[in-house]
Amino acid sequence: MALSSPSAQAADPSAGAVGGGASSSASSDPASRERAFAAASAEYGVPRTVLEAVSYAQTRWDFNPGHSTSGGYGPMHLVDGELGSAAEGKGLGQAPAAAPAPAADTLGRAATLTGLSEDALRTDELANIRGGAALLAATQKRLGLPTGESTDAGAWFASVADASGSAQEDVANAFADDAYSVIASGASRRTVDGKQVSLLPSSVTPQATQVDRLGLLKKANKGDVDCPPGLDCEWVPAPYEKLGSDPGDYGNHDLASRPVAPKITNIVIHNTEASYDTTLKLVTDPTYLAWNYSLRSSDGQIAQHLKPEDVGWHAGNWYINGHSIGLEHEGFAATGAEWFSEPMYRSSARLVRYLATKYDIPLDMQHIFGHDQVPGVAPGNVAGMHWDPGPYWNWEHYFQLLGAPLQSHQSGAAKDLVRILPGFDDNRQTVTFCDGKVADSCGSQPTNFVYLHNAPSETAPLVNDIGRKANGAPSTTSVSDIGARAQTGLTFAVADRQGDWTAIWFNGVKGWFLNPASDPTAVPVTGSYVVPKAGLAKAPVYGRAYPEASAYPAGIPVQALAPLQYSFTQGQRYAVGDLTVPTDYYRATTFSPDTANDHVDVVGQDRYYQISLGHRFAYVRAADVDVVPAQ
Repeated sequence: MALSSPSAQAADPSAGAVGGGASSSASSDPASRERAFAAASAEYGVPRTVLEAVSYAQTRWDFNPGHSTSGGYGPMHLVDGELGSAAEGKGLGQAPAAAPAPAADTLGRAATLTGLSEDALRTDELANIRGGAALLAATQKRLGLPTGESTDAGAWFASVADASGSAQEDVANAFADDAYSVIASGASRRTVDGKQVSLLPSSVTPQATQVDRLGLLKKANKGDVDCPPGLDCEWVPAPYEKLGSDPGDYGNHDLASRPVAPKITNIVIHNTEASYDTTLKLVTDPTYLAWNYSLRSSDGQIAQHLKPEDVGWHAGNWYINGHSIGLEHEGFAATGAEWFSEPMYRSSARLVRYLATKYDIPLDMQHIFGHDQVPGVAPGNVAGMHWDPGPYWNWEHYFQLLGAPLQSHQSGAAKDLVRILPGFDDNRQTVTFCDGKVADSCGSQPTNFVYLHNAPSETAPLVNDIGRKANGAPSTTSVSDIGARAQTGLTFAVADRQGDWTAIWFNGVKGWFLNPASDPTAVPVTGSYVVPKAGLAKAPVYGRAYPEASAYPAGIPVQALAPLQYSFTQGQRYAVGDLTVPTDYYRATTFSPDTANDHVDVVGQDRYYQISLGHRFAYVRAADVDVVPAQ
């Protein structure tokens, strides 16, 4: 949802520079991180495969520069406990008493073990990796287990589990399993700051029984939580309270009987635009609004706020609220990689996999989507919709963690549909005004989209989004402007091709993007698309799938269906995202569930399809379109 306006929070002066952090002597050397791992491994007697796997599971070898309120620094994600969740959140007072404990102070422990300053551990590449190696070696020695650069990697399982920072056995085991899966499969990538690191696959037998020596707690989750094993979840309830004498004056969510009515069909990915402490303070404020889960950046800690059956107010679209679960991730969209940590990605993916299985939600971007993909409910709402989690959320990596890679379902023979897949690490599109003031304040970091032009040329203006700029002006590269961004993982109907350029139908216009055969930024996929029915000049598109007027019982006002301002005319076609969209309206306008004609799900017979209209999806009535299999 983004708890406050991303553009307002983008200028947060406490946020560090994106993608930096390494010492200046190493910053331009692509091989320096590999050498640092080798040196630290030899110095502290930690097998290099173990050291690199722990770093990959924590940061994917990136040099994160820490966060303004809960800091994980460098490739080893050394956490400054003094900046954790025990601190006050952005001057808005103490976090709720039920807030989870702060993350472990691994930065302070590493400083003690190495004799290095905390500043060096934060900012110097070799120092940071030495600190991580020292922590692993110290745990191994404390447990009475063998050390040495050439020791069996499997004998380090307990120390790797301890590196998770969790006191919960199942959470620590899950982290260690992640690290050992990297050893088994291998990995190779160029980091955000330009370092090339590779880990060759190797056979290893993890000695998981050694985790008992850590004396960890056997049960991780506390309270009335709906979380799978392997996640550290807390129950931090959102209050459902009457605020005044008016029956409609209440907060901060609605009671329901989901998944029976309404059905849960979606999961919405948000970022908070606030610190974790502030996030918990807001969700426990009865005068504010609620969502289902919050995730902490530094360690992936999860707080659950609503029971699954109840409806949070998080998406800015009541229809989507009724059918979705909202996950808020600590961070600021305009600074992206600083906050979107690997522990948070992994916790989020574990939670989403569990929820998707429980509620039969497909693992694709038509059902697991960002807040920035949610449509406005009516024309007047479109321009004010939120744009989180923003251009720096790594959807490709996220869906790999979900076990549903976005590269799947490709078909070399298809020509009607393409899925945007430019890669992430090397896809550095121009983004501007991350601080809301200075054009070049965004720096260079990987992005999750390609720009669309109104002609097959990089010098052509970006396409217009009439919902954002009714005067027809072209979209911009400003961090909050999604008007010309075809996002990674989304599927679009092809409108035209010319040389290395491909055009797709996007918000009622042709949008061109560079897609050379030698280095494609999109791949052909199977599926279907819709076209307006013959004889219909245009097919209306909607921001919600509400029932027909005859479905509403006496006492429940008919909800008007206002078509959005986008023009879906003959000759255009749009990829189908979902052919089984629920048609209903959940009426909940009073505090008491016993109120007549309230807390009622009105179900209609009219049918809708979800389509990939632009950066945001939309709905069309089945009666207005024909479904065509892609060729």
